[in-house]
Amino acid sequence: MQYVRLGSTGVRVSRICLGTMTYGTTKWRDWVLDEEDALPFYRRAIEQGINFIDTADMYSRGVSEEVTGHAIKKFAQRDQIILASKVYNPMGDGPNDRGLSRKHIMDAIDASLRRLGTDYVDLYQIHRYDSETPVEETIEPAAHIVVGGWVLADYFEQCLGSETIDGGSSLTTAPRPASACTTGAM
Repeated sequence: MQYVRLGSTGVRVSRICLGTMTYGTTKWRDWVLDEEDALPFYRRAIEQGINFIDTADMYSRGVSEEVTGHAIKKFAQRDQIILASKVYNPMGDGPNDRGLSRKHIMDAIDASLRRLGTDYVDLYQIHRYDSETPVEETIEPAAHIVVGGWVLADYFEQCLGSETIDGGSSLTTAPRPASACTTGAM
């Protein structure tokens, strides 16, 4: 397996990232594999040297994070996996169960860590730009969760206008006006 630096950090990740949108529950989408059917994919990826696993809170409404956490416990040592998750999309019906407000970011990271069964993620990504939340309100909690140790690096994924990983399967560009975007603390 080939390994590369993760952005501007010193962290080394496999060139191939295991994207987990297709693992979780068919209650979310009929094409999703449940945990029993998904675990062999995690096992094989880890056996082949893939150390970079990408998930998101919204995949299967959190079940994908649960499956990912179980797989890491079963097939790997947590400190050998570079684990990424994302925030933004609706996770409930409440008015604050979505977006990039301080409240939602803080609630979302706590819920993701609980579902993943870990006390930190290596990379936390903002899944979409939130035009309804001031950028300053998003930057402060992003920095807070890095300083607090919940996240080792954050990355404003769909906001940078540079190459970003999209579901672990391809590279995309997502240009945004420079005034509307910023990078997180790395």
